[in-house]
Amino acid sequence: MSRKLFMYLEQKETSEGECKLSFRLAYIFSYNLFQFCGHTWILANTIARFLTFGQDALADTFYSVGFMMGLCQLLSILELFHIADGIEKARLLPRFVQVMEKNFLLIMVIMLEEIQSKPVVCAQLFLWNVLDLLRYPHELLCVMDTPSIPMLWTRYTLYIPLYILSVATEGVTIYQALLYVEPTAPNASSLNSTVSTQVHRPFLLMVYLPVLALGERGHCDRLATAEGETSPPGEMEQEDETEMTP
Repeated sequence: MSRKLFMYLEQKETSEGECKLSFRLAYIFSYNLFQFCGHTWILANTIARFLTFGQDALADTFYSVGFMMGLCQLLSILELFHIADGIEKARLLPRFVQVMEKNFLLIMVIMLEEIQSKPVVCAQLFLWNVLDLLRYPHELLCVMDTPSIPMLWTRYTLYIPLYILSVATEGVTIYQALLYVEPTAPNASSLNSTVSTQVHRPFLLMVYLPVLALGERGHCDRLATAEGETSPPGEMEQEDETEMTP
């Protein structure tokens, strides 16, 4: 009797573990699929508007794709919980910096309507979407246990120059935003609180620039880690033997 009870409890724990595992897989698959579809729609809409209207499309491109872009970037905060929960294998601090800097920059663009029609903003959205479209299809294939070596190579080869261009574009966007938030000369009767409030906004934007370099450093470290994890076993053994040889 006790043996049957033990087998029943063991089967119940196994079924609960499989149910929990299947739910996690379904969730992470749905998340990556939504991000892939969202960024595909944004990129297709941006390209279609540019081919149809030319440079005139720069005036209202952000109004057309801003909501979907904001939704995708807002949901990207969930990736921090994915890493903390162990669903995704990545470093938490570099991902935190990258997610927060994107959301901060997007909020700044939403608040400053004067720069929404700038060409640099459209270039920024284009680079963000291309980078994410290099990433999420690979994540989907990994969830389905069918990773693609050509897609992995494409992701980590094109990601480096595109990410550097993206960081440079973010710096230009910050520089142009500073022109619209520079504090004006205060009047003699102005309160100190008003002056401090005016000075804080451009100061925060200038502090954001070193964060871009920190995010790029963390991204390069993550690429190095991923390259080491995906290197063939034979190469790793040769490297170990070389290190052990005096």
